[in-house]
Amino acid sequence: MNATTMNMLLLVFFIGLIYFMMIRPQRKKDKEDKAMRASLVVGDEIMTIGGVVGKVTKITEKTVVIATAERTKIEFVKTAISSITKKNGEAPKKAAPVVDDADESASNVSRDKKVTPKKLTKKSDTADETAVEETTEEA
Repeated sequence: MNATTMNMLLLVFFIGLIYFMMIRPQRKKDKEDKAMRASLVVGDEIMTIGGVVGKVTKITEKTVVIATAERTKIEFVKTAISSITKKNGEAPKKAAPVVDDADESASNVSRDKKVTPKKLTKKSDTADETAVEETTEEA
């Protein structure tokens, strides 16, 4: 093989690597977000990209109106919705932490043990002190 063929193969390899590492996962995430926004119904509790949490009261083709407080309603573009925190009539989604018994016992031990930091001294200070002690002993 000549150098031109090797360079072309490397170029194709890197373009393929970029596609599978960056472009493909982003397209998959975009498709999931689009499906999530399409599945919105009135009564869902959502969170926006800015962190505003509220209940969906009205849905149009491009916007969503949410109620954040008793009388406060805000209209957002659908693309500003980051997640659905609670579907209409369901319990809120909450990821339960998985705790292993071995991890729990190890964490309890480390919490009970108190660690006190050692005093840091300069090496030159300790050398001077030992020199002073030696001179006082000799005298």
